[in-house]
Amino acid sequence: MPNASDLATPTPTAPATGRPDDSAGQRFDRRLRLAKAGLGAVAVVLALMVPWLAPDAFILSVAVVIASYAAFAVGWNFVGGFTGYISLGHASYSGLGGYAVALLTTHTGINPWVALVLGAVAVALLAVPIGIASLRVRGASFVIVSIALVLILLLVFQSWASVTGGSEGLRVPRPFDSSVLRPEQHTRFYLLFLLLIGIALVVWWLIDRSQFGAGLKAIREDEDKAEALGVPTFRYKLVVFVISAFFTSLAGGLYALWFGNLDPVFQFSILTGSYMVLMSLFGGIRSLVGPVVGAVVVGYAMEVFKAQYGDSQFHLVALGLLLAVVVLFMPEGVVPALLGVVHRFRPAATSIREESAAELLERNRAIDAQRRAQTEADAETEAERVEDARHATTGKGRS
Repeated sequence: MPNASDLATPTPTAPATGRPDDSAGQRFDRRLRLAKAGLGAVAVVLALMVPWLAPDAFILSVAVVIASYAAFAVGWNFVGGFTGYISLGHASYSGLGGYAVALLTTHTGINPWVALVLGAVAVALLAVPIGIASLRVRGASFVIVSIALVLILLLVFQSWASVTGGSEGLRVPRPFDSSVLRPEQHTRFYLLFLLLIGIALVVWWLIDRSQFGAGLKAIREDEDKAEALGVPTFRYKLVVFVISAFFTSLAGGLYALWFGNLDPVFQFSILTGSYMVLMSLFGGIRSLVGPVVGAVVVGYAMEVFKAQYGDSQFHLVALGLLLAVVVLFMPEGVVPALLGVVHRFRPAATSIREESAAELLERNRAIDAQRRAQTEADAETEAERVEDARHATTGKGRS
């Protein structure tokens, strides 16, 4: 006997209904990703062209300063962006990186670029005990500890004049020979800063998409709940703290090689650490390129304010007003705020898939055909069951 499935007429699968149709939104997301990629490519090309677009050596030196700000902000963002810990003392790691390069090249005579890497590694190792001590506190207490570290290092490096040069400063040997003129040095250091920023952004991106990054973001949202869920919060914080110190010290060492002179008052300045926080908050600490955008905008504004009001402290007032505007109107930063505006134009998903009259008629016909086939199969099955019961009663089997 044929089975019920053999009697059923093959029918096309009915289109799914009752599910949100987000095809328009998905197309919007694809276009947005392409737009981001295109905008990023244009930004990279323009950044690489700056040395050849700058009209003079002074503008090129300003570009190097802004690039150094971006490197500092990206290095700081490993801690601030992932864990939410606001450190105003990250100038300690940039200053240590600068002095490490200067002391290694002066007292050992090794290659400045080798000294740059070795100094950053040494600062990262030094950050381990500092992190073990400071990461046990949170919030305002962590901020105070980070500020205290900067002040301690400032006093130590000012007093230890026999090694650090004290208030008179310490000269850093140039990594290039005398045949390389100052404008060409600006170009080389600018490209080196871009390379450092690119490497740091790649590392940040890899962490952001890893299980380690997910644990760090859980710490940022609610550290107690993250620890209750099994996240090793202290170990995660310590690892990212050391990574942040490493990249910040690299930026500080590279700046020391470019500037050529170190002063403890400038190297271990709370204001420098505040600039890192301001730039990252302005651009958006939770986004990949937020600190870079913030460094470009705030760094350029700083240079303009210093040029206009360098003899006074008005440039600090202007920066404070800029930060207040961002906190009041764009608390997540410029980049997240702009993305939020763009996402407002994203087509909303429809609750039910729209069907044409022809599609609806075809679907109803398919359903009716399936029902008729099932009814016929059920009737035949019932007839067979009655026939078997009758033969069992009379003791005669079916032929």
